[in-house]
Amino acid sequence: MVDNPQAILLYDTPSRSKRVFEPLQPGKVKMYSCGPTVWNHAHIGNYRSFLFSDVLKRYLRYRGFEVEQVMNLTDVDDRIVEQVSSHEGTLEEYVETYIDGFFEDLDALKFDRADFYPRATAHVPEMVELIQRLVDKGAAYERAGSVYFSISAFPSYGEFAHLDARGRRAGVRVDSDDYDKDDVRDFVLWKAWTEADGEVAWDSPFGRGRPGWHIECSCMSMKYLGETFDIHTGGLDLVFPHHQNEIAQSEAATGKPLARYWMHNAFVDVEGLKMSKSLGNELNLKEIATSGPDLGGYRYLIVTSHYRTALNVSREALDAAISARQRINRLYGRLYRTRAAAPPASSGLWAQQVQAGRQGFCTAMDDDLNVPRAMAAVFGLANPAEKAVDSMDESDAAIVAVFLEEVDSVLGILDEPEEGAVEPELPEELRAMIEERQQARKAKDWETADRLRDALSEAGIEVEDTPEGPKWSRRSQEDVGQALNRFRPNE
Repeated sequence: MVDNPQAILLYDTPSRSKRVFEPLQPGKVKMYSCGPTVWNHAHIGNYRSFLFSDVLKRYLRYRGFEVEQVMNLTDVDDRIVEQVSSHEGTLEEYVETYIDGFFEDLDALKFDRADFYPRATAHVPEMVELIQRLVDKGAAYERAGSVYFSISAFPSYGEFAHLDARGRRAGVRVDSDDYDKDDVRDFVLWKAWTEADGEVAWDSPFGRGRPGWHIECSCMSMKYLGETFDIHTGGLDLVFPHHQNEIAQSEAATGKPLARYWMHNAFVDVEGLKMSKSLGNELNLKEIATSGPDLGGYRYLIVTSHYRTALNVSREALDAAISARQRINRLYGRLYRTRAAAPPASSGLWAQQVQAGRQGFCTAMDDDLNVPRAMAAVFGLANPAEKAVDSMDESDAAIVAVFLEEVDSVLGILDEPEEGAVEPELPEELRAMIEERQQARKAKDWETADRLRDALSEAGIEVEDTPEGPKWSRRSQEDVGQALNRFRPNE
């Protein structure tokens, strides 16, 4: 937690503007985040959305709020039913593999778990009740055992997504969970059972069937957070139709706004190409792990990018993220060992520099989670700390280390230092190569400098040229872009 009188600005999708954040209840935040549909392993685009909500929650807690987060698990939809029908076993058996894999990935990414992970299949009675409310209010109607939401009963339909709904066709119904983004048609709340559904069905007053995709989130968000809550998050691809439909059915039933702030993260590309099933480049986490289960470099890449900026996951980007994260961790490890049990200093030069770094970090984060600018403030402190760490006293080392721990509480980018661990020294041969390269650069012998940089890179050492001189960092010997190679164009 940090004392900071500044207002927090959050970008609100429907208003297309930054708004001062004011929760319904002072000091408490209720947040709903759209979770995975467990028909397969979640891909890295999904995890950008989950990590965005993780950083948002962590920062609100850092700023002193009590945060309650709900993230749903969609364990029944058209794709899941299709998969269950073509495999032996039950729906429960099919989705369990992907639910287990999802939580394993969250732990590998150091995700601060949500308070609740409700499953759609465990809330069918509540969905039936909500659908019945809509029927009773005239906002939904039955046809051949299915129930549809009537968008004509919700005059503001389309405003959230800034959609021109003038050309919509009244009475045209859509049953699919996945339909064209420019369609504006009555959508299904309850799907009548068909032979293709097999055993995936529940009894209801409308007949045997199963819920539509959109009704699930309305039901579970309101059950756990109330009919109106503070923040709803998700990816840009969910703005329409999913979130627009959530709003329509929820607010038609309650007469109240569903969420006060709607926040959406931008897409993830792979090597400059849009991630899509047709291109075969929907990577999951295991395909980009650099070594063993460590996904710290990927987390660093995601959380230090602005959530509203399209992100290109490439070999170069991952390399840079791994290098930057190693640099911060190396500094933190040295500070950790230096500070021993000393309390942080409350005055002096380093106390002033840490305070400036903290202020810069908070000012940037308060501006719609501007993490790139926040990290500039962090490295603005890290640069002089790297030079002075060997001469710092315990108290100065402690105050800088505590600030990095504060940053970590928000971004989750530090490793736990090993007790008694000693930072490995760079072999003399490699240290001499760095010095020789620096001399070649001063002499403008770029050919020699480039040759030495390549040799160091092959040895697992990355060199960054800074105004203060060269800085080196280790990287994994394994090619971090190996899993990405097969997705390069024209190869």
